[in-house]
Formats: sequence, structure tokens, C-alpha cells
Amino acid sequence: MQRKRGFTLIELTIVVAIIAILAAVAVPWYGRYAYRARRADGQKLLMQIAQSEERYYTDYNKYTLDATELAYTSANPVSENGYYKVTLSLPPATSAGQGYLATARPQSAQSNDVCGPLAIDHTGLKTPTPTDAAANANGRCW
Repeated sequence: MQRKRGFTLIELTIVVAIIAILAAVAVPWYGRYAYRARRADGQKLLMQIAQSEERYYTDYNKYTLDATELAYTSANPVSENGYYKVTLSLPPATSAGQGYLATARPQSAQSNDVCGPLAIDHTGLKTPTPTDAAANANGRCW
């Protein structure tokens, strides 16, 4: 009797189980990677705003809380890919014109990111800070 070549049902079941285990591990890793990659969109916009604020300060000897004065088309600029929307405000204990706080709030697909809103102020302080364990559960936000 001649033996037929091929795979048995047991062998196919084992292969499917191995693929399922690998997928169960890979999907959460990919999700965290996607959040980190999209977070760069907000970080880039915040750094551009900080640079624009410093140029504005050089020219006018004060900071502005109006993004349109920094050459943005909107008072609340949106990041290039639309994952973050930035608002400018006055930080606590700072007099008008002597400081700013740019806060990027996550939008759409990024809204469930554990880092939440990213911010930078006139001193260069970036929040959430790397030591903020509650806000940095999946790694460094900045």
C-alpha cells in the first residue's frame, strides 16, 4: 500500500494554534507602537509652536496666546495628520505676555492614548513628565 503525502488534521491544528498565539502577542505590541508613532505628530506640532513663540518673543518681547499671530490659520491648530489639537493658555502664576502653555489634546484614533494631553510651556517643561507613572504607563510620552 502506498502512503499519501500531505498534512494530517492534528498537524494543521497545531499550526493554527501557533499562529493564534503569535497573533495574540503581536496585536497589542502593534497597538502600542501605533500610539507612539501617532504621538510624534503632536510632539512635532508642539515643538513648532514653541519655536514660533520664541521667535515672536524675540520680535515683540512678549509671548502670544493667539496661534494666528504665529502664522497658523486657526486659533487652535491641528497637527499635520489630525491626531492632536493644540490650545494656548497662560500658565498659573504667570503674568500676561510673560509665558504660555501649549497643550495638544489627542483626537480621533489617538484619543485613547494613556499619555493623554501633551504640553510644553515657555520654560521648555514638557508634560506629562517621564516620572509621571500614571501618565507614562506604556513608555515615555516625550
